[in-house]
Amino acid sequence: MGDCSATESACWEFGPSIEEFSLHDGTPELVYDLEERTTLFGEQIVLFAKKIPWGPVNNRLIDQLVGAGTSIGANYCEADDGVSKPDFKHRVGICRKEARETKFFLRMVVTSEPKLKAEARDLWREAHALHRIFSRIWRSTKL
Repeated sequence: MGDCSATESACWEFGPSIEEFSLHDGTPELVYDLEERTTLFGEQIVLFAKKIPWGPVNNRLIDQLVGAGTSIGANYCEADDGVSKPDFKHRVGICRKEARETKFFLRMVVTSEPKLKAEARDLWREAHALHRIFSRIWRSTKL
């Protein structure tokens, strides 16, 4: 899984083969418009967060997860309207950071609520894909 550690892969029960992540496994086709894709992802995070039972620990995780998961799209909109290349690169860097943070909080939610693992795994995969996309854009943006 590229920049994913072995421990993180094991947490989500991913196999050693990248083939598991092909789009030919019956999952819906990905949206290639990043603004729409990040918006849909934010909506999915919000709907997922509503399924997490409230409690002292979970409330903090919900706040952090929703904040990070919806921030990806908001920052991409800012990047897309950037006034300069440095501004664009900075905003894409924030998208990258928020995607990674979303992965972290999804893992924490699953630790707290193991019954949500299957749905969280799908969201984690999309957050990972977004992280990789924004990392690539960030690295290839020349100032």
